[in-house]
Amino acid sequence: MLRCSRNPYPKASVAETLMRRNNRAVLVFILGVCFASPLYAHHVKPAATTSMPVTTSSAEARSLYEKGMQDYENLYLERCNDDWRAAVKADPNLAVAWAWIAFNSSNPEEVSAAREKAKTLAPKLTPGEQLMIVWIAKVQEGDFIGGISAMNDLLEMYPKDKHLFYLAGNWLMGENGDEQARKIMEKALAVDKNFPAALNDLAYLYARNRQFDRAFADMDRYVALLPKEPNPQDSYGELLRMAGNFEGSLQHYRAALKIDPDFVTSQVGLGDTYALMGNQEQARIEYDKAIRFAHNEADRLTYSMQKAMTWVRDGKFADADKAFEEIAQTAHAKDQYLQEAQAYRHLAEYQTDDGAALKYLQQAEESLGQRTISKGDKDEELSRILRYRSVRATHIGNQALADQSLKQLEALAAGGRNRVVQSSYNGAAGTLLMSQKDIDQKGIDQKQLEQAITYLEEDQDNPFTMELLVQAYYQTNQSDKLAQAEARLRGTNVPTMEQALVVPAARLRRPEM
Repeated sequence: MLRCSRNPYPKASVAETLMRRNNRAVLVFILGVCFASPLYAHHVKPAATTSMPVTTSSAEARSLYEKGMQDYENLYLERCNDDWRAAVKADPNLAVAWAWIAFNSSNPEEVSAAREKAKTLAPKLTPGEQLMIVWIAKVQEGDFIGGISAMNDLLEMYPKDKHLFYLAGNWLMGENGDEQARKIMEKALAVDKNFPAALNDLAYLYARNRQFDRAFADMDRYVALLPKEPNPQDSYGELLRMAGNFEGSLQHYRAALKIDPDFVTSQVGLGDTYALMGNQEQARIEYDKAIRFAHNEADRLTYSMQKAMTWVRDGKFADADKAFEEIAQTAHAKDQYLQEAQAYRHLAEYQTDDGAALKYLQQAEESLGQRTISKGDKDEELSRILRYRSVRATHIGNQALADQSLKQLEALAAGGRNRVVQSSYNGAAGTLLMSQKDIDQKGIDQKQLEQAITYLEEDQDNPFTMELLVQAYYQTNQSDKLAQAEARLRGTNVPTMEQALVVPAARLRRPEM
């Protein structure tokens, strides 16, 4: 385990919103600087100690904090929260424990309160601890430049602390910063070549790049280093599934559950694998077990959404509607507003009626109005909502709403520097340009096509985008890139709604030649 319909747009919005190549160049430059590892602009002096100190007068609190970090590295993602909660009970002034509760908790109110507690205590801490808290707080509050700068300064201050490298690289992987994460994980392994957590993440990075031989080599080392831990088996199962080896994936997930029957993510992995195999009935059985034993309400709702997707894969959309609506209502009742928004967005994604889709997207956005959701989470989810709203508004002929949504997405991308948001914007921008031929029926000119490719290549993990890239490479006679994009699309084995809606149908079609 790791801690992660093509539609036309109005011609007017192309001219008004998307032909701003200079703006985009600035954004790419800023992102490149922000995600550099480390950020050398500050020239932070390395600390005298090898690892970051932890300020506390309680030996018990220190021990619990360190146990939480070990559990986090071993992907016991709820047990580590319990460790940190116990640590701040033993020492309420243990600020970095509050910071990691804020970082990892699934309870929005707890996240907000813990972040404020950490910020209040920060002035009394060592410089390294202050940087850690600034990093976590700022990215949650939407200040990615400030957060990433603090993170990089922290890494430069402690260039031999492998645990800090892991924490930073692991976070970057969740923010689409794979290349930067790879460099950071390599630094962690330069400190300790047998550091299990870094080997795990590096294997995922190779797998995301379809370098499965290297991924499995690192995974073999990871399993050998931690033979009694469930996560190495869980990770192996996921990587095998990504590679299309479903039977091997099931075996490793079962091996993880044999080591620890309470390692629920492996139970979810069984459901995800059966879903991708096409056995939706068995997938629902496995998901039901995961839902029953989920460690917190947010996870329970997330697993329920995975189960609901099986009805989409089965083509039983009325059942899917009922399931997602019940999830949204449950999430609302339990103050899990981010999951409520996600459920409504998923409802919109597969609707054949654009009016119904827009209604659900409006409900999704309204769910994000709750102040307990961090700005970082809110911006990422809103970017996905805006992407689909622009598309659906165009389909229904509401050009004003389409333009408004796309401009809002552009402003969100320009203001936050969040790479997930950037991906949403680039995917929407490229889709708009590709779909111009459907609007004016004159076809897309070469210049627009080349610009569309430039945008789409910044979002090429999304199956909708991959499908458009296949078309674009075909139209521009880029045979090598076409073959790579086609293979990537057909070989995408991730349990997402986008995969369910695009990849199975793409596999049935004759590949572009």
